[in-house]
Amino acid sequence: MKRIGVISDTHGTFDEPLRLFLENVDEIWHAGDIGSLELADEIAAFKPLRAVCGNIDGGMTRRVYNTFASFECEGVKVLMTHIGGYPRHYQPQAVARIQAIHPKLFIAGHSHILKIIYDPVYDLLHINPGAAGNYGAHKLRTAVRFEIDGSDIRNMEIWEYPRQ
Repeated sequence: MKRIGVISDTHGTFDEPLRLFLENVDEIWHAGDIGSLELADEIAAFKPLRAVCGNIDGGMTRRVYNTFASFECEGVKVLMTHIGGYPRHYQPQAVARIQAIHPKLFIAGHSHILKIIYDPVYDLLHINPGAAGNYGAHKLRTAVRFEIDGSDIRNMEIWEYPRQ
């Protein structure tokens, strides 16, 4: 079993409230708009990090983190990107990857809107953790954590924290 924390759109913020929410996870998955390579390194020093670059991430971050990441966790196929859309509104590049990889989890950020939606068309769970940072139109900072045990994805928890 692995405990996973999913964040996106930190835009340079990885502060104590977010660290407290993520302190008991085994891995952090970041769905882009990290803010800097230095912040990615700070997160990776805190917990093992899997990440993709977002539209605000600069050249150095883009050299280290790709636009898409696909991997397995506890036997669950995962596809992660920053600008991917959501069920019935996926970006074309995301649809092509979903159809090729057949993930059970599709994680995307960008919208700053937390969404957890089952997609019966592709038989996957879509997670957009919203925005964990302080930059953007959102009123609450959000993140998600859950457990993967074999093929089970369970104990989904949502973190909400006021913007500063």
